[in-house]
Amino acid sequence: MPGHVIDVTDSSFDYEVIAYSQQETLVVVHFWAPWCIPCRVVDNVLREMAEEYRGLFRLARVNVDENQKLTRRFQVQSIPALRAFHLGQNIARLSGNLNETQVRAFMQSILPDTSQLLLEKGFSLLRLHEAKGAEQTFAEYLSTHPGYPAALLGYGESLLWQGRGKDALAVLHSVPEDSPGSPRAKALLPMAEALTQLRFAGPPEENTPLEAAWWRAVSLVERGNFPAALDGLLDILRAEKTFGNGKARALVLSILELWGDEEPLTAQYRKELGSILFS
Repeated sequence: MPGHVIDVTDSSFDYEVIAYSQQETLVVVHFWAPWCIPCRVVDNVLREMAEEYRGLFRLARVNVDENQKLTRRFQVQSIPALRAFHLGQNIARLSGNLNETQVRAFMQSILPDTSQLLLEKGFSLLRLHEAKGAEQTFAEYLSTHPGYPAALLGYGESLLWQGRGKDALAVLHSVPEDSPGSPRAKALLPMAEALTQLRFAGPPEENTPLEAAWWRAVSLVERGNFPAALDGLLDILRAEKTFGNGKARALVLSILELWGDEEPLTAQYRKELGSILFS
């Protein structure tokens, strides 16, 4: 039995439920019996939700046949019966011949809103360079908050970290113009555009040496080797500051934008770019 699902008794209830809920963790108590067929439905739903929410609440199961003191204490007259506890207090209750929809609605009414935590998780995963996990987290958030600008931006960034330019391009273009994240989304577009061109157009058969160096740099970006890509792009700019009508400079700035100021190399490459462009 997982740690967030537990059987409690007359003697362990106060510690496992009342005291545990004092730690600001919601505890949902299910009063049930082996002979109660509706209880099986409720138990299955609650176990599934306990697994889905991974510790956001504790499920405490009370067998009424074996724990009659608790049954009397909480005036349980029919089963299945649910009691929710938070900070030591019984905050909600439900009983009767319950179906899955009723149980889930009850749980949604008492569970804390996790959407902000989900958003924070996505950006934390980005900072840890765990792009696939961040992508899944932002996608989950957007499934219930479609079009939310910050989540769209984070989703686009997670795709860029994986070299998925075309997907990132569509997401970044969907970040609203009037949102706080719009300037950052626009700064990331050159990277998404370059990756899209690499994947769906590719280098022409005949290239100048600088054009060949450009495509090598974009290929390195796709593979996630940003330092090598930046070194190649800076070499291009040393040879021709306005190469590709500024696309080499824009890609450098786009990579540095994705890295952010938390990356130690960002300041170093910004300084080097400045010395090349303004020397």
